[in-house]
Amino acid sequence: MNRMPFASLAALAALTGCMSEASPPPAPVAQRWTPDAIASDQYETTPTFTADGREMYFFKSDPAFSTYRLYWSRCEASGWSPPMPVPFAAPPPAIEADPGITPDGKRLYYISDRHAPGGDDFDIWYVDRIGNGWGPPQRLPAPVNSPASELLPRADASGNLYFGSARDGGHGGGDIYVATQHNGQWQVANAGAPVSTAAFEYEAEISRDGRTMVVVADRGDKSHLYRFEKTGDGWVERGRIPARPDVFQVGPLLSPQAKRLLFAQAHPQRSGEIYVIDLAPKTDEAWPPKCDGPSN
Repeated sequence: MNRMPFASLAALAALTGCMSEASPPPAPVAQRWTPDAIASDQYETTPTFTADGREMYFFKSDPAFSTYRLYWSRCEASGWSPPMPVPFAAPPPAIEADPGITPDGKRLYYISDRHAPGGDDFDIWYVDRIGNGWGPPQRLPAPVNSPASELLPRADASGNLYFGSARDGGHGGGDIYVATQHNGQWQVANAGAPVSTAAFEYEAEISRDGRTMVVVADRGDKSHLYRFEKTGDGWVERGRIPARPDVFQVGPLLSPQAKRLLFAQAHPQRSGEIYVIDLAPKTDEAWPPKCDGPSN
């Protein structure tokens, strides 16, 4: 029986080790997350949670995305409750979507056409937390809202409000904008390149610290998720979030530490479902909030 010389074995082992170290880690895989009480044959998307993790808000659409409404679910002894229309919803034919609770839990932004039902003009509205409920809906003024539609309003911990809009003066079919408030007055600026491009960017999720952004953009092959990080020189693109290439993704939501992401994409039996994916290796973050019964 022929034996390989020890020196050759050692060299082979070293080479194999180097090749192993050089091999990239396997790409993360998105897993369906939608709680059973919420999953349906409709398209569930754009989740957001109260600060204590005991309430979830999202919107539900018919498969054709012709009508959609805001819903919420509460963590109860048996798990997440069946979805209920939000108490501040406008009556039909108004349609409303894209809820986003601020990091401090005191405000919920969303989009609505209640000011012009059926006119395909979504504006950003909000409700403030009052006790265990929400106050009356309020519409943000111009220049935050415009004659075009505004989409997916999301705030960072500093109160900067990010959203998508196809308003005049952009770089492409739609861009990402940032609204800031100074002395009670809103100012709006385009996020600029490389976030806003000649393609169609229309949703942007922002981390609490304002340093990670996930953008929904259609670059000619359906809408997918693109990750950006802020550096000293501005935003830098870090590539596409792994997800199905044959369907679009929407409604991103970052975890508090920006290590995980929820988003929605098509599901063969249930129209659209919410998925979760890790953005960092070996994350042990207890998120999305688990509903194992009443809090202690």
